Amino acid sequence: MDKQERICAEIKRLSGTLIRLDPKAKKIAKSIIENAAFMAITLEDLQRDMNKNGVISEYQNGENQWGTKKSPEVEIYNTMVKNQSSLIKQLTDLLPNEPPKKKDDGFEKFIESRD
Repeated sequence: MDKQERICAEIKRLSGTLIRLDPKAKKIAKSIIENAAFMAITLEDLQRDMNKNGVISEYQNGENQWGTKKSPEVEIYNTMVKNQSSLIKQLTDLLPNEPPKKKDDGFEKFIESRD
């Protein structure tokens, strides 16, 4: 799949997890979902590049000065991971709060059966 197809698939996946949102929240979430999907696919591509090329690159600064540094992909990856985490938190904050499900220990049924 090309990048745009992968992004569309990720948008569908993220949208499916947010099905319980009310219509107003869905409008707000639309751009967040699109950006999060773009970042997820871009992060996958960056991971692939870093696995292939490594995370360190060499540089030459002047005629006799050589060295190594983090690759540009690592810098972009680190920044994008933080931004994507922030977007995912925003999406989860839009979800309605559900009261915790009460675990049935059978006590009520026992009491009712005694009558």
